[in-house]
Amino acid sequence: MKTLKNGLRSGIKTTWMLAKIIFPITFLITVLSHTPVLDWIARQIAPVMSWLGLPGEAAIPLVLGNFLNLYAGIGAILSLDLTVKEVFILAVMLSFSHNLIVESAVAAKLGVRISVILSVRIGLAIFSALMINWFWNGGGELAQYGFFEANVAAEPSGVLGIVADGLIGASLGIMQLALFVFPIMLLIEVMRDLHLLDWFSRKMLPFTKMLGIAPNTSTTLASGLFFGLALGAGVMVEEVKKNGVKKKDVYLVVIFLVACHAIVEDTLIFIPLGIPVLPLLAIRLVTAILLTMIVAYFWNRSEKKQASKEEIIHENGRYSAF
Repeated sequence: MKTLKNGLRSGIKTTWMLAKIIFPITFLITVLSHTPVLDWIARQIAPVMSWLGLPGEAAIPLVLGNFLNLYAGIGAILSLDLTVKEVFILAVMLSFSHNLIVESAVAAKLGVRISVILSVRIGLAIFSALMINWFWNGGGELAQYGFFEANVAAEPSGVLGIVADGLIGASLGIMQLALFVFPIMLLIEVMRDLHLLDWFSRKMLPFTKMLGIAPNTSTTLASGLFFGLALGAGVMVEEVKKNGVKKKDVYLVVIFLVACHAIVEDTLIFIPLGIPVLPLLAIRLVTAILLTMIVAYFWNRSEKKQASKEEIIHENGRYSAF
């Protein structure tokens, strides 16, 4: 009974913390999507699309995917006549960089600077597009979207209709999030009471050790990897309080998750586009692992240098005292 009570309490706290961030941002972006603002942003980006191997109209799914979510971006792709290569480039870019405002705001709740989150996600999206465009010479055939067609929803009429659409969208987003948060937080409490978290951390030790991350981040890594960045960050807020996760490990976990999160949903969602999804998954996973390992390596080197300097200063101070 105590476990259930603690799980529900953690679920409510985490959902409330995420809702305070997600609801207003989702509402604002949904309202803006019914105005010329996002179209204007897309037009400004269009001239640079050719550098990424994309036509100008590809700016529309990029803007919608980054300001709204993957579903909005994919819906826009389905309305365009694009080649397999162009669709694959968009899919890779959106897998790294989507729902930027909401997910970045949630991740920043952990104390990670938003500039770091945005730089990693946008940087990976642009870099991956450049690499694919330069090194892949195939994929020139027109993409086949299978049995799926673009789903064009009826535009709400008037200011009240737009506001209502924003409120409904934001509310549904919170409800969907709560459906994930409560069972996961309850599961974490059960695992904690049965000492399964220690077992899970030991099983994850080879992976976290490879990444250069402390074992007490394993629950957060698993949550974010399978359920998404926002939920992973929400779980980590609780873990930081209870397990005393260090700042370095918080940064490393967030860097890993901004590159690769929700691997099941965010991979399967691209199947209707008729592109190879296994290479897409491999690109995300390998990139996340390598990037985290590189950052951990240089962070550890910096810590060792700092420790050496402090030791030298301490030694000099001790000798000068004589």
